[in-house]
Amino acid sequence: MPLSPSEMDVIGLTAALAGTTTFILLLVGTPLAWWLATRNSNASALVESLVALPLVLPPTVLGFYLLLALAPDSPLGQLWQQLTGTRLAFSFSALVIGSVVYSLPFVVQPLQSAFQNLPAGMLQAAATLGANPLDQFRNVVFPMTRRSFVTAASLGFAHTVGEFGVVLMIGGNIPGETQVLSIALFDKVETLQFDEAHRLAIGLVAFSLALLFLIYRKNGPAAWRVRT
Repeated sequence: MPLSPSEMDVIGLTAALAGTTTFILLLVGTPLAWWLATRNSNASALVESLVALPLVLPPTVLGFYLLLALAPDSPLGQLWQQLTGTRLAFSFSALVIGSVVYSLPFVVQPLQSAFQNLPAGMLQAAATLGANPLDQFRNVVFPMTRRSFVTAASLGFAHTVGEFGVVLMIGGNIPGETQVLSIALFDKVETLQFDEAHRLAIGLVAFSLALLFLIYRKNGPAAWRVRT
């Protein structure tokens, strides 16, 4: 059966959320992963623990505290209201914030592992040739870790597509604004629309399996492994 207009809207919203989240995660996660890979201190251990927390923390717990942080009476919620004139909780922007926090380890950890495995002394050699830090990253680090960037981006995108607990807590189920695929699937099951639920579920399974297959096939199983 062809997808209905409402299902197309859900898919478009999910893709927009996953794409926006992945872009932000790469911007934030790359320097964070580099910092963690080049530091060994109590501070870096604490930051690394905070980054990995979503891997072990129930999504509803994370979603609950994010909801409190984004609520209209919170400092962040009030600031957002003053700047934009709109609420932050139960909005697409809230989904982006929650998705960035929840998917952060799936981007940071593959990059951190890749940075830690770079040949020792490589950057020092580049520096002696006159390369500044930006040149070193662009011409040395990135080419050698390109596959890890693809892996990190793929995992961040896929994890955002599949998340449920966090987005439900901070976004609710508002069609056209916060109703992403996982929420739409839950809504179909709750209203006993099992044929439509099967269609959405099979699509998510096929997407996840295809993405993991491509990652394994190109980079090997160790390329995507997330550490705890």
